[in-house]
Amino acid sequence: MSARWEAGADLVVVGTGVAGLTAALDAAEAGLRVVVVTKDGVAEGSTRWAQGGVAVVLGDIAGDSIEAHVADTLAAGGGLNDAAAVAEIIAAGPAAVQRLRARGALFDGDGARGVDPRHGSPTLDRTREGGHSAFRVVHAGGDATGAEIERALVEAARSLTILTGHVAVDAVRDVSGAVAGLQVLDDRGRPGLLRAPAVLLASGGYGQLYASTTNPATSTGDGVALALRAGAAAADLEFVQFHPTVLYTGPAVGRRPLVTEAVRGEGAVLRDRTGTRFMVGQHPLADLAPRDVVAAAITRRMAETGADCMYLDATGLDGFAARFPTVYASCRAAGIDPVRDPIPVTPAAHYACGGVVAGVDGRTAVPGLYAAGEVARTGLHGANRLASNSLLEGLVTGERAVRSVLEDRGLPRSAELVVPAPAVGVAQRGIVQRAMSAFAAIGRDATGLATASDVVESATLLATPLDRTGVEDAALTLIAQAVLAAAGTRRETRGCHVRTDFPERDDVWQKESLVITLDEAGRPAVAQAVAA
Repeated sequence: MSARWEAGADLVVVGTGVAGLTAALDAAEAGLRVVVVTKDGVAEGSTRWAQGGVAVVLGDIAGDSIEAHVADTLAAGGGLNDAAAVAEIIAAGPAAVQRLRARGALFDGDGARGVDPRHGSPTLDRTREGGHSAFRVVHAGGDATGAEIERALVEAARSLTILTGHVAVDAVRDVSGAVAGLQVLDDRGRPGLLRAPAVLLASGGYGQLYASTTNPATSTGDGVALALRAGAAAADLEFVQFHPTVLYTGPAVGRRPLVTEAVRGEGAVLRDRTGTRFMVGQHPLADLAPRDVVAAAITRRMAETGADCMYLDATGLDGFAARFPTVYASCRAAGIDPVRDPIPVTPAAHYACGGVVAGVDGRTAVPGLYAAGEVARTGLHGANRLASNSLLEGLVTGERAVRSVLEDRGLPRSAELVVPAPAVGVAQRGIVQRAMSAFAAIGRDATGLATASDVVESATLLATPLDRTGVEDAALTLIAQAVLAAAGTRRETRGCHVRTDFPERDDVWQKESLVITLDEAGRPAVAQAVAA
């Protein structure tokens, strides 16, 4: 792709979620020339849809501690967490949240006088979500935490240079292999080149790999695909977390309304169509078990009973509309009154636990390429994300990545650029989504994974993406191939990777993370295992 226009910067940030805008603001404050690239409007990423909150220990809840938060995260992660990364990110959480509040984010309880009688908090209200042993999740607007965080960061970022309507295509590297810039396409398909010695990917996950998801249309895995083509590695891609409770209104595709886990944290329970509480006996925490456990239990119960959905009974909660205004509005729009009637729910694709292999400092294996937030695999989540750890990770790693960019300034760079080949494998999006939803969602087996691989392969053709849709379809095709390769190799059940033909966890042969790189033909392959 030849560039029709060029511009220069010290740092290009791809994405305007919590990790991307935190990084961009920090970089600008440090004096760097920053350009932010986003496919849609500045506030249209995944962050705004996060309902539950930020999991953080602020030291004012009796009996809670950083160590307890670490322990809960490790327990949820199925033995694949990087323990050092977990400890570092969680310990950095309080300071990161305070910096966010200084940038204008208002959490529920900010400015309140006195002590909250339920949770003992002198300032911020708290809730509890699945897998947490304490009330440690701070929230905003009841169940609109992501929207408030995005509002505050977007307001703070008004002075930044932000290219809306531009999709990142490929990293440009110099002859040594270091990143030297980013190719983009605008919403008319016009190409451009942003020359920069540092590119930070903060572009979110790949929830649109599945037909039904909680993710916005932007979550097409562009960042992971770009990093793989640039020579970086990805890991834990097979661990796609399905949120247990998405509002069910009949067969549908695309983004579905989320029913935040905090509803169960406040006392709601799951029932089948006969009214039976089926989570009792499934896990010591019952309805507050980690998400992988609850999503799998709902899926099994639906199969056992032939039902299209299960029911979340929140009729016993006081003040539902005030505490969960977003969920209440979604339910009422669907003709459901959650104050009087149980909410029909099903699982849907929600969060990518894996991504580009990066340290807590954002560095990847490619000099000049950094990753933070959901696009990155830092080792925080392991085989299953603990609820509300994602916004925390974005805050911490966005800040740390900029420190790395500043430390790496001045490293030698060549003026000679290597432009990537324009043709890539592309399959029609609907074909990919149907294959992944049918054979690589909750409950996978060798036959189904092989079928999905055959379907995707037979639909894949070499093409040069000429617009946003083409870039996204190419990314989804590559991510599907990578997820299927990893899921076929991991012949066990662990976290949110459930193999019905290998229902037990294998801590002898499969206890490490699987790393994906591209082979010489540009196809995803399991390169090696990396110790968790």
